[in-house]
Amino acid sequence: MSFKCGIVGLPNVGKSTLFNALTNSSKAQAANFPFCTIDPNVGVVPVPDDRLDQLVKISKSKKKINTIISFVDIAGLVKGASKGEGLGNKFLSHIREVDAIIHMIRCFDSDDIQNVNPTVDPVRDLEIIETEIMLADLESIQKRLEKNNKKNVDEEQLKILEIALECINNNKDIQNLKNQFNKKILNQSGLLSVKPKIFVCNVDEGSVQTGNKYTDSFIKKYGENNTLIVSADIENQINQLENDEKENYMQMIGLKKTGLSKLIRKGYNILELDTYFTSGPEETRAWTIQKNCTAPKAAGEIHTDFETGFIRAETIAYEDFIANQGWINSKTNGKMRLEGKDYIVKDGDILNFRFNT
Repeated sequence: MSFKCGIVGLPNVGKSTLFNALTNSSKAQAANFPFCTIDPNVGVVPVPDDRLDQLVKISKSKKKINTIISFVDIAGLVKGASKGEGLGNKFLSHIREVDAIIHMIRCFDSDDIQNVNPTVDPVRDLEIIETEIMLADLESIQKRLEKNNKKNVDEEQLKILEIALECINNNKDIQNLKNQFNKKILNQSGLLSVKPKIFVCNVDEGSVQTGNKYTDSFIKKYGENNTLIVSADIENQINQLENDEKENYMQMIGLKKTGLSKLIRKGYNILELDTYFTSGPEETRAWTIQKNCTAPKAAGEIHTDFETGFIRAETIAYEDFIANQGWINSKTNGKMRLEGKDYIVKDGDILNFRFNT
């Protein structure tokens, strides 16, 4: 499986610049006027993982295949978008298709880059976006709860919609739905407001290490857990360099990890994802799974036949595979286990599946 993150925000906050940097492309227009992104741009990015490189060396693999993440650059929303202002509901509909929302927040001053609001205020800007998303949910809920449409909604989904409507109408936190329903059922509701969120504070180059007054006010309100401080301009510069130049430049400015690495790690955390590996002479490959995934389900990521015909999974923990330099020594030294259908795959496991055809 792969996952898809939608980058949203007000016009001219740096969404397309970040998208171009993350996807190492110039696919998205990045211009100094609102709505320069008309249709959403989609970029598929290999997920960097140092463990994959180590496994390739040990297994002497001919091929290395990363798991992937998709980024979607969604056009800038404005106040009133849910009522058709700016580019309207068309772009709210694109958000429904993503697994997580990256809120891009302007946290920099600039006379050169037009601001749709008279001042820089990241808290206000996020409230505008979240209000529009909630109003879009309200309209969707009301339509689905109309008498003629109710018969098409199952009982559990009906309950979710009714509670969500009460939350919106009474200014209650709609996130409380996450405590009442499991994630899979909640995702089926199609509600935008409960999608996992990452907040990206886009700062000037001088603020990327320590932040600034704008990031301070934002973090004071929304906390640090799902907030990243990134300079889209710096990310763009990094991606125009060769690998050795990238490392030198990052050391020079004191940047330990790229914005892509930090975003992916946040994404994996909020979506509760893990990675397992298959590794041999032909290829070493990373596979993305949900946390608490059983071995047969993990096998199904490779092919449905692996899941339906599952017998056992030859399993080695990543640390043991590295310490014993591969499959043969791991088996000899008793570090390989045969796991059955109830085994919960751990992040970093190296697996080889036995199955009936």
